[in-house]
Amino acid sequence: MTAPAILVGVDGSPPSLEAFDLAVAAARLRRRPVRAVYADPWAGHAAWANQDPDPQSEPQLAIRAVTERAVDAGVPVTAEIIAGEPSKVLISAAESSDLLFLGHRGRGGFPQLLLGSVASKVAAHAACTVVVTRGQAAPAHTTIVVGVDGTPANQDAVEFAFAEAELRGVPLRAVQAGPGPTGPSDLLLEGGDAGEEALDKALEPARHRHPGVAVVPVLIEGRPAYELIDASHTAALVVLGAHTPGFLPGTRLGTVSATVLQHAACPVAIARSMP
Repeated sequence: MTAPAILVGVDGSPPSLEAFDLAVAAARLRRRPVRAVYADPWAGHAAWANQDPDPQSEPQLAIRAVTERAVDAGVPVTAEIIAGEPSKVLISAAESSDLLFLGHRGRGGFPQLLLGSVASKVAAHAACTVVVTRGQAAPAHTTIVVGVDGTPANQDAVEFAFAEAELRGVPLRAVQAGPGPTGPSDLLLEGGDAGEEALDKALEPARHRHPGVAVVPVLIEGRPAYELIDASHTAALVVLGAHTPGFLPGTRLGTVSATVLQHAACPVAIARSMP
């Protein structure tokens, strides 16, 4: 079966162009095409029916920016405009992909906005792994960080992080945080040898499948979200599961993942395996 295209949501904003660049880099590593999607809520409006596209309209300018950037991409790139509300369009498109890239906020977001509504909704509800741009990633040859909580749902994040580290040829830092001196954390974990054993057990299946990845297990006292945000300042990517500790039914995204998405200093992947 042919691997699906790497999907990226674009709107012409600087964060979306950063997302496009990340998608292209991911596609090169995987030798796959890129599919760029602009979701236009006005495209289906009756007032625009049978009208020729305005080359200076926001959708056309966004697609042109991607097309120009695609010249030196080194991988096949398609760009299209789809009518509909952006989060719904991208969540639907994600059903036929396994990896989706997004800017942390779009053209309509003000500069101080930590996380736009589209990125928040898509990260919470997409069926595939979603990578959200944040801050300035450390050089690509630096480490990847994965948050480990020992739950079965977290295995998607661990597996994606190992696979990504293997593709990039970089080390992996596996962080599991336990209770600190200021009080209980989101993840209560026995300390000492028991904590190290739990972390090793959580990493073992993926480590067996990716034996060439250099892994640095890190057991830290503190709150997981804060420790991962701190680690993001020297990472190329932080990988998390969707249902981190603190997950409540109906929210679709755990508190740790939601907090890191808002405050990380590098791109963040919310990992899910394809159904």
